[in-house]
Amino acid sequence: MNRRLRFRRAANYVNLSTPLGLLLAVVGGASRMSGPDGLILAFGYRYRFPIAGAFTVGNVVLTRRDALDERLIAHEGRHATQWAWCLGLPMLPLYLLAMLGSVVVCGHQASYNVFERLAGLDDGGYPRQRLWWRRR
Repeated sequence: MNRRLRFRRAANYVNLSTPLGLLLAVVGGASRMSGPDGLILAFGYRYRFPIAGAFTVGNVVLTRRDALDERLIAHEGRHATQWAWCLGLPMLPLYLLAMLGSVVVCGHQASYNVFERLAGLDDGGYPRQRLWWRRR
């Protein structure tokens, strides 16, 4: 693992986002295993919220599925970096605001969400919805 990824892992522990992700994994009944690039993959998360194929808290990728493909893991890894850049827990309200903004401009929570766009819409499996005023 390179220096940048080691720094991300350490930053997400210090800013308490990875411990929060681990707590969610335990409460959600997910089994945890080491993943690539310092990520922790938590499979079998039992709650239906949030509505996503996978979601990341710190360096912990939680999913209801039994496996994730490489593109989705790469997408979630970019979210782990975003958690570090946002200094941890401030990521939650910032992400929710970005999601709300996306819903307002196009009706979809991810298409114009800056966090999802920077993580790669295609890798995350999200559609590229058109803006309301650009539709016919």
